[in-house]
Amino acid sequence: MKENICQKKMGLVEKLGVHLENREQLAPVAARILSYIILTGKRGATFEDLVSILCASKSTISTHLNHLQDLNKIEYFTKTGDRKKYFVINKDTIVQHVDRMISHWQDEREVHIEIKAYKQKQNNEKIENEDEKFDLTFHNDYIMFIDEASSSVKALREKLKNNQFQI
Repeated sequence: MKENICQKKMGLVEKLGVHLENREQLAPVAARILSYIILTGKRGATFEDLVSILCASKSTISTHLNHLQDLNKIEYFTKTGDRKKYFVINKDTIVQHVDRMISHWQDEREVHIEIKAYKQKQNNEKIENEDEKFDLTFHNDYIMFIDEASSSVKALREKLKNNQFQI
């Protein structure tokens, strides 16, 4: 059973690693480190764990850990009487990602509002044949989707900022 869970975790580390590699523009090893830390949770991952599980050299792991810390994607804590560092995800990284997502959606929303206004004006002033008029349904629905999605993500962001999640 434990081996099955370990295989599942490593499969997710790889899948999430590829995703983070593309989304965050990270090196493959850095993305796998970040993935492993995310999937390890609040107990944290040690340097030794990362070296043995990711099968990478100490210098490679060290370089990428430092880089991820410089990017503020991870942080560490120590335990009394234990000299090891336990690496965990930096909650602010998630908040920053959410902020980028909201900003991107707002930019898209503004473009759709402008396009819709242009098409509406064309419909009202230039196009006389009803069959040739622009259908504005897509823009209306898409703007509504962005508004609803943004609202949900903003609520998630507030919960993150108010420490309502144990990541």
